[in-house]
Amino acid sequence: MAKDRLKNVSVKIGTALGKADRKAHQVAQAGTMAKEELQEIAKQVDALKRQLQKTTKRLKKALS
Repeated sequence: MAKDRLKNVSVKIGTALGKADRKAHQVAQAGTMAKEELQEIAKQVDALKRQLQKTTKRLKKALS
């Protein structure tokens, strides 16, 4: 009787640890993906910034 209870408790603990570990991996993977996406967005913003600077320069040259 006691062995069965101990076994059941150990199974529940193992299951909970497995679920927590899986969730931790999912969160870590999501964080990595978000970081990559943020870097891509930063690159796009930099490109747009350079493009705006060039356009501004051309416009100033054309108006003067």
